[in-house]
Amino acid sequence: MKLNHLYKYLIIAISTIVLISCNDVLSDLGTTIQPVGDKLSVGADTLTLSARTVQVDAINAKTDRPVLGEYLDPIFGTIKSNYVGEFYFPAGKTFPAGSVIDTVELKLSYLTWTGDSLAPMELSVYRLTKQLPSKKAMTNLNITDYINPTPLGKQLFRGKNTTFYTQETGTGSTDIYEITVKLPLSLGEEFLAESQKPDSKLKDTESLKEFFPGLYMTTTYGNSTIINVEMTSLYIDFHYNDVGGSSTGQDTIRKGSIPMYITPEVTQLNTIANKNADLLKPNPSITYIKSPAGVNTEITFPLTQVASQLESQALNLASFKVQAIPPADDGLFRLDPAPYLLLINKDSLSSFFEKKTLPNNVTSFYTSFDATTYSYNFGNISAMINHYKEKNNGNITDLTYLLVPVTVTQQTSQSYYGSQTSTLTGVYNLMTPTTTTISKDPDDLKLEMIFSKF
Repeated sequence: MKLNHLYKYLIIAISTIVLISCNDVLSDLGTTIQPVGDKLSVGADTLTLSARTVQVDAINAKTDRPVLGEYLDPIFGTIKSNYVGEFYFPAGKTFPAGSVIDTVELKLSYLTWTGDSLAPMELSVYRLTKQLPSKKAMTNLNITDYINPTPLGKQLFRGKNTTFYTQETGTGSTDIYEITVKLPLSLGEEFLAESQKPDSKLKDTESLKEFFPGLYMTTTYGNSTIINVEMTSLYIDFHYNDVGGSSTGQDTIRKGSIPMYITPEVTQLNTIANKNADLLKPNPSITYIKSPAGVNTEITFPLTQVASQLESQALNLASFKVQAIPPADDGLFRLDPAPYLLLINKDSLSSFFEKKTLPNNVTSFYTSFDATTYSYNFGNISAMINHYKEKNNGNITDLTYLLVPVTVTQQTSQSYYGSQTSTLTGVYNLMTPTTTTISKDPDDLKLEMIFSKF
């Protein structure tokens, strides 16, 4: 701990005193004289914090936009992400009599990727042998318990894949990239045979899972690219003889398709593997944050060092900012820092995401990355310290918090006068790959406090 005269915060405190005095004068003009012993004293202190890098064992695996691939960073190690999903069966779809399977194809559609856009990667597809867990699944799910070890199909691809189509939008156009994997005809023939049974499972999504639990997608070659999958589609194409189906009553060969998609109505899970050994080694100057399901930074607020001030004075301001360190300009590709960080009590982390809680600015906070200052400014967190002081009946204890990479959703509304406001609607574990280095320099990792006392 070290003491500083924090002039900018003292100015804020003095301004507050002036406002209080003005209110006093206006309400009791000519009747109030402040006794000498009741004068307000203001003090400042700076508390040096400690930090370390901690392993993330697993996070909730459910996602609507999985990430797929592998990326090897020279500093942050390996990130490998695979995913598994059930398929939504379109009600009413069936095979006409006499159908013959032509092709079975899996298509992965995506807009963006991370890493080398031209490096070759290999996608491998496996069939699930049993249904996915119905309860909460984590990113460390042992997928070998659920799949047939023989792949159904493989396909080479690149981030900037040669197969894509352009979709027009309201503001221009977007290139949608696709990876197509040809699967064995025998899979389609199994579907065809199932459709002909009196008690066929091809009638709705729940029944389909009993017959066809889903597919597992992973990369088996390359470590330079991770794609952000928007849609996973399975197509079973067929043809059949439409007897007397032409306008002249002649037999006609017609084509058809049964499409199935991984949609929000079914289960889709990411499985994540990280190599973080080097990041977890004690480091006197930096800590790390890595997503998805990589490492977090643990912050200790040693409040017992200022227990006397907290017990005898009111804490008005506790300013907290985290300083990130830009990567070296060595020409190598680097992952971006996390777009948002959540500051949360270590003991509350698991329940926060399970209960879909929002930061309350008392025990949990969030802030966005400031690219100009390369930092995360949480502002005034005095409410957190005051909360735990009250909760512990005035006893002061050290607090252990985590910095967790997250993504957020917000709802924008427009007022009658045209101004827009954004309301936070959700905070989720970040599933896209990011890497952040945090400075532990005492000038960077500190809590600047303002106290007052009558």
